Amino acid sequence: MNGHQQSACGTVGEAEPSSERRYQEMLGAGLDLLDQGVTVFDAELRMVAWNTAFLRLLDFPEGLARPGVSFEAFIRYNAERGDYGPGDPAQQVAERVARAKSFEPHVTERIRPNGRILSIRGFPLPHQGFITVYTDVTDQRHAAEQIARHQAELEEHIESRTEALTRANEELTAAIESNKAITQALRRSEQRLREITDAIPAAVAYFDREWAYRYANKGYAEWFGWSADQVEGRKIQDVVGQEVFEVVQPYVARALAGERVTYEYQLTGRDGNPARARSTLVPDIAPDGTVLGGYVHSVDVTEQRRTQAALAQAQKMEAIGQLTGGLAHDFNNMLTVVIGNLVALKENHPDDPLTENFVEPAMHAANRGAELIRRLLGFARRQPLEPKPVEVNELILGMSKLIRRSLPSTIAVSTASREPCLVAMVDAHQLENALLNLALNARDAMPNGGELRIESSLEHLNIHAAADLEVPPGDYVQIAVTDNGMGMDGSTLARVFEPFFTTKQFGMGSGLGMSMVYGFTKQSGGGVRIRSRQARGTTVALLLPRVEEAQPEAALPAGREVDAADLAGKLVLLAEDDADVRSVVRMQLAELGCAVVEAENGAEAADMVENIPAIALVISDVVMPGVMDGRALARFVKRFRPDLPMVLMSGFAESGFHAGGLDPDPGPPLLAKPFSRDKLLAALRPLGA
Repeated sequence: MNGHQQSACGTVGEAEPSSERRYQEMLGAGLDLLDQGVTVFDAELRMVAWNTAFLRLLDFPEGLARPGVSFEAFIRYNAERGDYGPGDPAQQVAERVARAKSFEPHVTERIRPNGRILSIRGFPLPHQGFITVYTDVTDQRHAAEQIARHQAELEEHIESRTEALTRANEELTAAIESNKAITQALRRSEQRLREITDAIPAAVAYFDREWAYRYANKGYAEWFGWSADQVEGRKIQDVVGQEVFEVVQPYVARALAGERVTYEYQLTGRDGNPARARSTLVPDIAPDGTVLGGYVHSVDVTEQRRTQAALAQAQKMEAIGQLTGGLAHDFNNMLTVVIGNLVALKENHPDDPLTENFVEPAMHAANRGAELIRRLLGFARRQPLEPKPVEVNELILGMSKLIRRSLPSTIAVSTASREPCLVAMVDAHQLENALLNLALNARDAMPNGGELRIESSLEHLNIHAAADLEVPPGDYVQIAVTDNGMGMDGSTLARVFEPFFTTKQFGMGSGLGMSMVYGFTKQSGGGVRIRSRQARGTTVALLLPRVEEAQPEAALPAGREVDAADLAGKLVLLAEDDADVRSVVRMQLAELGCAVVEAENGAEAADMVENIPAIALVISDVVMPGVMDGRALARFVKRFRPDLPMVLMSGFAESGFHAGGLDPDPGPPLLAKPFSRDKLLAALRPLGA
């Protein structure tokens, strides 16, 4: 059957096909020119139109395609020959027919038994019915060649029709009327085809070898801010603008030279934000090898590229966090040994001149190193936090006094709040440190003076805004710190939260202030927004989880505090895999009058707890080799000897093991490395050991 749509007029034996028949034949031939398979079914899922590409791509026999055949017949044919894989053919047919009856747009891909991959896109039509486009995406070049062959066939058909009209000169009047009818039919066909291409979720256009557009669908025209009628006939440069034209010009030249090219370009979208598209140019090559023009297929990849960039940034920050956390752990172990030995040296030789000249400077430097490590832990989100409901407005007012004293008189400090009561779940001390860090950074950005503004507000994050910050949707308390200083360029903004990155001169800063702010906010379950323009200023906004109102803190059970005399003679189990750290902690415990037994790992410590009843206290590192680390040892001690006091120590200082907070069962208290003998005693006092 040559036609692809049921004819409504014409009789058997006519000398010439009717105008409607000719229209149907031309429409069918035109559909056959497409390299994609096309089917049109009416509201009753009966076939109205199809093309040979549809039959070829899906290996359907020609006899199966005819006007009025049901959609179910094609699905059943596929199911019975196993195109849908194993399963009940009747169930496979029922499921697909039910989905088709919903007339919902859909895009899917299917691998045929012959290994070819088909992209199947379906769209409802304005006057009911459904159009489906089948594209073989495994061989795009073959598709272009098939278009060229179909075009040649169309030209031969037109030439044949022209000769027939010439021979029928004696019927000129009738031919003119027939031509008018054909013209109207072609216009209707063109309008229908335009509706089809406008429904396709892609930007499609055609340009000739004079660099002028001859066709553009609705999506392509609107991408550049035009209508389809305005694009046709205009030069490429006039439509896309000079900025985009400079990028695409070499690719258009290559396409007109007969080469298929794919590229990406960026432009400023109608909303003022950058947008990005990926385009493919396919040359339109005549049978004699002449390039007549080029087809354009463009897809908006703005969101895809934005997602890829956000993922890369998140992966980079996560990798840096893991690296800094590991370094902090190792350095804290080393600083525990250094500080412990320096304290012992100072106490054993208090009047030695070497103590004042060498030991005390070394202790000062070691303590500075410990502070540096605490900032690294802040970025790595492994610092101990004590989150509590905090009234943010009250905290900001209190901090503003300290900030004013810390900034020069040339900088004006102001505060504002859009809500009378804003309560966030946060560690108040760490939030104060973060605000002070931001204020000092703002001071450095305003060497000639300026204005610093701290503003609090209630912000609701929808699902998209929350995804950008990697937090759950909901209400957040926002604290925005704004200055009108020098601002930052794009490259600086991309690295502003990285540890040790700083724009200050060497020796003027560690580069850990912003990274600490970032790590603390993320560890608190919030996010950070930063906006900056050079010579205009910077705004850093902290978004913290909001709670309805501050609840009174529950009183902790009063325990008997102990001093060093209470520890005298007590047997303490010390579990630590680092021999140097173990030596320092053993020395500190001995100075407190304790007897010490040591274990190199959790399994050895658990065995001692089980077999030495005299053990009165357990002190264990969190990170230890083997199957039982400090966490597992704490669970073992609680289960085997629930009344045995225990303290955990760690160079990571994980907040999950920190006493206090809102956890009803916070676990053993956590002692952050490095620590002195006094801090060790302070950690033991609440235990009533």
